[in-house]
Amino acid sequence: MSQTSIIGAYNTEFGAFVKKDKATGLMTDTRTYYDLLVEAGRGAIADAGLEAKDIDGVWVGSCSPGSFINQEHVAPLAAEIDPALRFKPMTRCECACASGSVALYNALYAVESGRVKTALVIGVEKMNLLSTPQMTHVLACCSHWPTEGSRGMSFPMLFAEYAKGYQAHYKIPTEELERMLWTAGALCYKNGAENPLAHMKNGPQSVEEIMKLNEVDAKGKCKNMMIAAPLRLHDCSLVTDGAAALVITRSADAPNKARAVEIAGIGHSVERLPENVRPNMYDLMGGKDAAAKAYAEAGIKAADVDLAEVHDCFTINQILSTEALGFSTDGRAGYDYLDGRFTRDDKIAINLSGGLKSKGHPVGATGASMHALLYKQLVGEAIGVKAKKADIGVAFNVGGSAVTNCVTVLRKR
Repeated sequence: MSQTSIIGAYNTEFGAFVKKDKATGLMTDTRTYYDLLVEAGRGAIADAGLEAKDIDGVWVGSCSPGSFINQEHVAPLAAEIDPALRFKPMTRCECACASGSVALYNALYAVESGRVKTALVIGVEKMNLLSTPQMTHVLACCSHWPTEGSRGMSFPMLFAEYAKGYQAHYKIPTEELERMLWTAGALCYKNGAENPLAHMKNGPQSVEEIMKLNEVDAKGKCKNMMIAAPLRLHDCSLVTDGAAALVITRSADAPNKARAVEIAGIGHSVERLPENVRPNMYDLMGGKDAAAKAYAEAGIKAADVDLAEVHDCFTINQILSTEALGFSTDGRAGYDYLDGRFTRDDKIAINLSGGLKSKGHPVGATGASMHALLYKQLVGEAIGVKAKKADIGVAFNVGGSAVTNCVTVLRKR
């Protein structure tokens, strides 16, 4: 069992921090990658009640800054947080959309080894300086390039394969599957409307509102166009800029025990990268393995969890994640959402932050953000919707097409 705790956290506002000249298409940065990284790092250190000199090492999770902003070697940027961080070890971690969680895990290993007493973890990404085709290409590089990205397979297409596999395996009628997906999405939009840091605060909050967006107007335009059947625009997460950060230390060394949240268990399980070699495409086998490892280390069951942040990069993955974490039996999560489960009033509340669907998905920052906002819930400082009960929280962060699976159990001391 881990003896490490989160003792401070910070989440920047998430959004599209650019100005676009419609005539030329030229993008102007209004809140840079560098700004976001420094803001998050300073905020987490202050939240922990520490000074920069107290930090022994920094781990930065970032997916593809070389392609997004033409900047590699980003870990040393953390030295700009404070001069006292100069000469401290700094390391970048990359695992696609799970980069933030993997950065946390590597910092955790350093603390547990005794080499580091207190670590700073930052997740950061700046995605909106690129056009949509450019951004889609960068993300496609996180797929298996020979069999997927090079053949024009985008991530909506890759997760659409899971949606089609799930529908076929459980024999779900198309109209029923659509309502399941829209119900999951509307739940996140409703929660995100109350999150002051969320990228989208005005999303459609009911199935009926989403269905209205499916209509084609007189000009042949649809506000909820099909992206990769059966996934429509509002089944997809946002393209977002943002950062989040955490400070961790040995639980025994926490300066303020009342604001320490134990990292009670982790599961890091990696699936084979190409989808075409996996034995099935209707459940998250790697996610289930990661959850089993995390629960076993923490000594809990799924029923013990009060709230979870799950990786709803696409609405189908919210449904699959709910089953992988054991909150629903296989093939039943969609029906549970239709029955009104997983709201703020349920025994297990999912994505009170608004999730990737509403809060946003700055890929390298997402894992750190999940942990930061769960931490805030567990210490009674919720940002946005407050959990009815917050003793045990779970983060489930995914990298690639359900390839890198990171499940963390957080427990209030």
